[in-house]
Amino acid sequence: MIKNERQYRVTKTQAQKFEQALAQLAKYSEEMKKENPLLWQAQKSALESQLNDLREEIEEYNALTPNSVNRTVVFTVDSLEALPRALIKARIAAKLSQKDLAERLGLKEQQIQRYEATEYASANFARVIEVSQALGMRLQPKAEIQVEVGRSHPR
Repeated sequence: MIKNERQYRVTKTQAQKFEQALAQLAKYSEEMKKENPLLWQAQKSALESQLNDLREEIEEYNALTPNSVNRTVVFTVDSLEALPRALIKARIAAKLSQKDLAERLGLKEQQIQRYEATEYASANFARVIEVSQALGMRLQPKAEIQVEVGRSHPR
């Protein structure tokens, strides 16, 4: 997941390099296909897979940062595990840098960078709530709790 403009630029550069590598592979493909078709196909598939992953990340980031000024972005979070990514997406959609969010919370930018790098694993629940409030996030009042009865759970 791309979390800031710097990562966005780096990812776009990497995607261009993979596109160039694929173009190079295509240029010499006939020779390579004849010599070792399995190796050629493996290289091509690996490059295409990486490029597709990078393109998906770029598309996701672009979708979060459209040029329109007044808009509402809705994220569906089906589990607590998905909440950290929603916080990051909400910050990006709000057009806030990590520094902007840090200032709103009275923290240093590096702290927000650490939180996002670990997907808020080091943040306590109170901090997660503070971040969501600073981002203006609203949760819909729906909670579904399922508990499996009769199974032992690790402590």
